[in-house]
Amino acid sequence: MSVLERVSGPEDLAGLTRAELTELAAEIRDFLVTHVSATGGHLGPNLGVVELTMAVHRVFDSPKDSVVFDTGHQSYVHKLLTGRQDFRTLRQEGGLAGYPDRAESVHDIVESSHASSSLSWADGISRGYAMTGQSDRHTVVLVGDGALTGGMAWEAVNNIASDRDRKVVIVVNDNGRSYAPTVGGFANHLAELQASVQQGVDAVRTDRRYEQTLESVKNLLKHSGPVGEMLYRGLHGMKQGLKDVVVPQGIFEDLGMKYLGPVDGHDLEAVEQALSNAKNYGGPVIVHAITEKGHGYAPAIAHEDDQFHAVGVIDPVTGRSTATSSERSWTAVFRDEIARIADEREDVVGITGAMLIPVGLQKMQAAHPDRVVDVGIAEQHAVAMAAGMAYGGLHPVVALYATFLNRGFDQLLMDVALHRAGVTLVLDRAGVTGPDGPSHHGMWDLALLQIVPGLHLAAPRDEPTLVEELREAVAVGDAPTVIRYPKGSVGTPVPAVERLGDGVDVLARRGGESGTEGARRDVLIVSVGAMSGLSLDVADRLEAHGVSSTVVDPRWVLPVPGSVIELAAQHRIVVVVEDGVRAGGIGSRIRQEMRAAGVDTALNEVGLPTRFLAHGSRSQVLERVGLTAQRVAQDTLASVLGTRVPYARPVEAEDTEVLPDTARDSTSLPRPGRG
Repeated sequence: MSVLERVSGPEDLAGLTRAELTELAAEIRDFLVTHVSATGGHLGPNLGVVELTMAVHRVFDSPKDSVVFDTGHQSYVHKLLTGRQDFRTLRQEGGLAGYPDRAESVHDIVESSHASSSLSWADGISRGYAMTGQSDRHTVVLVGDGALTGGMAWEAVNNIASDRDRKVVIVVNDNGRSYAPTVGGFANHLAELQASVQQGVDAVRTDRRYEQTLESVKNLLKHSGPVGEMLYRGLHGMKQGLKDVVVPQGIFEDLGMKYLGPVDGHDLEAVEQALSNAKNYGGPVIVHAITEKGHGYAPAIAHEDDQFHAVGVIDPVTGRSTATSSERSWTAVFRDEIARIADEREDVVGITGAMLIPVGLQKMQAAHPDRVVDVGIAEQHAVAMAAGMAYGGLHPVVALYATFLNRGFDQLLMDVALHRAGVTLVLDRAGVTGPDGPSHHGMWDLALLQIVPGLHLAAPRDEPTLVEELREAVAVGDAPTVIRYPKGSVGTPVPAVERLGDGVDVLARRGGESGTEGARRDVLIVSVGAMSGLSLDVADRLEAHGVSSTVVDPRWVLPVPGSVIELAAQHRIVVVVEDGVRAGGIGSRIRQEMRAAGVDTALNEVGLPTRFLAHGSRSQVLERVGLTAQRVAQDTLASVLGTRVPYARPVEAEDTEVLPDTARDSTSLPRPGRG
């Protein structure tokens, strides 16, 4: 039996010999390479925290001591050490989550995979322990992969440091990278700390007697008159100077927090010693560990772009992708087009939050390095900075994952929109993203953006419309514009049969009119963005049942185009299909605009439920919530026949005979119209 197989919980680590611990670390790395290469996932970050995670679980007592992972993609080793060693279905429906998950284990606490929030959790947890008399419990945070570039982390540090008795240990996993190399002044400061430090120095400085002696001497000198005061100031200055020579931790201890390190994060004994010192100190401590992303796996280390931060299915020996699809992705379309636009317009600048390659700004950066700004994991700052850049005469394009727009919403509302700034936000991974689960689904943006005054929102359905709408967006100089699209392949183009005067595309007209000339057609299907394929499938299914339909793509869903309202008045029912939450989504907005225009046609919003959706493939998640062509067609047919709310307008009396025989068999004639 391998050492890993003998570990069913953190308590099993205590009895292992040093040789067994070394073997365990090697087995964990082999396990991760073998299993994550088969399913895809966050490989590089976890290879880098093997010894660090082992040390945390050997020094602290989880779950009595709370262990919090920032972002959470570094938790695979933690899962293995807490009894979860079936990785065959990692990130797949019904399998292990790619992030901590309370439903999986009592050792998991924070499920959200948004960065830089862990220290606020630690502040709250430790305050809770202190205020409820649980003084024997520690709170440990494993933070890294660039999360300390987020301002929220420092807001929390400022509060944690104010209480010198708070039992919080912050383990900084410093691998010099977030997705790619970490940027900014803080990253530079950490780099300056990467020099050898004798462990004895930290051991002395974390001994409470050291602090007590310093406090006694300080009080004695400060109350000994002018001479004592002068002597205290001199000694204190010398102490600070010596500390900064031996341990240049200034930024941390200036905040009032004890700093230990840097320590080699792959030296298990060294990390254990540092963590033990931190634990024994009994107050807030930063433990600075230097690690290597992808450690122990040559293909990851050699991959300069991201050291296998996240991989698809790969060959475990070579690290090469085994995917055979050559289909073009949405991100690739944006990448190429924004680079072309940047070549044409000197005022266009790109902004990213530590996601240069994932959002597709690398090509623009290569051609115009001075016009792409990576702010780190700081979406609030990115959006507010964009407002300032617009004021300065530029047109910023802020590229984010859709889920991370949530973090910059206030700045979009109050800094960009209020000031009518010409800023374009490009939201990648919109809608259901799949295997990364609730925190990464980009399903909130359509509802959030409804309330931003003056905002223009586009949802392209294919490559040509993405190219077209991106160019239209950067041409707007007096209002925020947003382009959103999903994860994955862009698919084949979906041509329009007609473009209306206000830019709305008619994708299809299926079936005949509902009766005599001039009578209403049955169903207006409003397809939002990438839902065009499903919408056209629904139209085909309705036609097979004798129900006519018109399928339109508004292209720009905000403001609601006038022709959509006009078409709504010409149909018996409107069905809006979107991949955001139904509550407050595009369907709700169209309904409001219809009512304002005096159009009382019934409308059905088809979208995602307002709940957190577990991980799985995009198609699995959509099927789970009923967002499939078959289900939408069934529900729409029922509305047309009057057996399901919302009820379609009635057909004229002389036209009732156009209903198919199957409809007459299953229901009476349509009920009176209800809007």
